Amino acid sequence: MTTLPQAPEIPGAKHVHSGKVRDLYELESGDLLMVASDRMSAFDWILEPGIPDKGKVLTAMSLWWFEQLDMPNHILSTDVPADVAGRAVVCERLAMFPVECVARGYLSGSGLLDYNDTGAVCGIPLPPGLVEGSRLDEPIFTPATKAELGEHDENVSYDAVVATVGAETAAALRDLTLAVYTRARAMAEERGIILADTKFEFGARADGTIVLADEVLTPDSSRFWPADQWAPGKQQPSYDKQIVRDWLQFDSGWDRHSGEAPPPLSDEVVERTRNAYISAYEQLTGRKFEG
Repeated sequence: MTTLPQAPEIPGAKHVHSGKVRDLYELESGDLLMVASDRMSAFDWILEPGIPDKGKVLTAMSLWWFEQLDMPNHILSTDVPADVAGRAVVCERLAMFPVECVARGYLSGSGLLDYNDTGAVCGIPLPPGLVEGSRLDEPIFTPATKAELGEHDENVSYDAVVATVGAETAAALRDLTLAVYTRARAMAEERGIILADTKFEFGARADGTIVLADEVLTPDSSRFWPADQWAPGKQQPSYDKQIVRDWLQFDSGWDRHSGEAPPPLSDEVVERTRNAYISAYEQLTGRKFEG
């Protein structure tokens, strides 16, 4: 069973929730303070040790993408307590939709497993003969449930989303997800990076406006591949947490089905992962990561 470390105390902020990576606090104003930790999760476990500077990279990358995307987002301010400077934002309260909004332009991960079993992903039929890393003719919306800590997100059909949030909202979430992914994929390709897939979270304001929230287009929520090394039919080199997944599955000696906790990450894997996250940030944004 995965467990979270105790969230740090922040003066003037009341801790209200922690996820695998982020700690959420309520400010005296009623707004929320979202803090990105250096925690690393994989296969529904919180791993040790964390990845140095990871929370700062995720925050900086999300803020950059929010600047590029032409849609409402939840950011109110980056004026945060000094203890969490660089890894936190002040954001508005939203009614969050209980759906992981996933867009895929390439076949990998759970999408590939689903395809190999059924010839489809989330009930969407795909052409025969696709392999690891295949580019899809058109991006597809492949939603998932939002699981509790220690449980696994499960891919679901579009009809399941309709049943959860209603037909009108489901269509809006699908269209927004694909529109943001398409825009971001084109921008990433201009910078030599393939955005293979990504997941978004959306919430609603009191007036019904749908707002992009949480993190966006980071190495935690996306698969980033170097475009000049893309080759379908094999595991792709990556700028994301696939480094950690691969080490756990193939090199650590850990059996993910054993119920036992994963071993501590090796120093080499920690360093490679940190470097990959920073490289993704710098290549996409054109900015130097200051740490």
